[in-house]
Amino acid sequence: MKILVIEDDREAADYLEKALGEAGHNAHVAGDGETGFMLASSGEYDVLVVDRMLPKRDGLSVIAGLRARGIETPVLILSALGEVDDRVTGLRAGGDDYLTKPYAFSELLARVEVLSRRSGAKDIETVYRVGDLELDRLSHTVKRAGKEIILQPREFRLLEYLMRHAGQVVTRTMLLENVWDYHFDPQTNVIDVHVSRLRSKIEKEFDTPVLHTIRGAGYMLKAA
Repeated sequence: MKILVIEDDREAADYLEKALGEAGHNAHVAGDGETGFMLASSGEYDVLVVDRMLPKRDGLSVIAGLRARGIETPVLILSALGEVDDRVTGLRAGGDDYLTKPYAFSELLARVEVLSRRSGAKDIETVYRVGDLELDRLSHTVKRAGKEIILQPREFRLLEYLMRHAGQVVTRTMLLENVWDYHFDPQTNVIDVHVSRLRSKIEKEFDTPVLHTIRGAGYMLKAA
């Protein structure tokens, strides 16, 4: 399951990203309301976890804006505001569930999984295939021609993103925003290094290339 956490408290956000990842989910983090709204507007996420008090754009405004655009991704609101009126306001703004801080992660995880089932997210594709290359999001495994390939977490996220956009040009900006959660170009060769490592792992022992560099544009994953 792909989850977007919109939370400005970096320590809390990092904790959720790590804990959700350990639970087998793919969690991304946005540190302010504007960034969160932009990412959530893609409709690519199965569930959103949204803090109410956010810089640049508050959580309820984010939710209302998404609903106005027809984005029906389930939303779990997180807030230190726990009075009945606060919860009612959050739900009326378009939230699907409301959890008061502080919370137990086990409860948050259960609520997120219930929301995903309620929305039918269980039917979302969990296995991607490009030629003889296969990635399974649930078991977190990658195989090519039946042979398992061991990837580091960031390499797995990179490959997953490329496979979800197979046959399309994926730009550096797209990778920075969706794999590294950078919303600016930090002038680093981090993408080149990871693409090189990934290419070596998925192509070195095989006859045909699948990860192609599109000069001046980005990268494309496609079968020969």
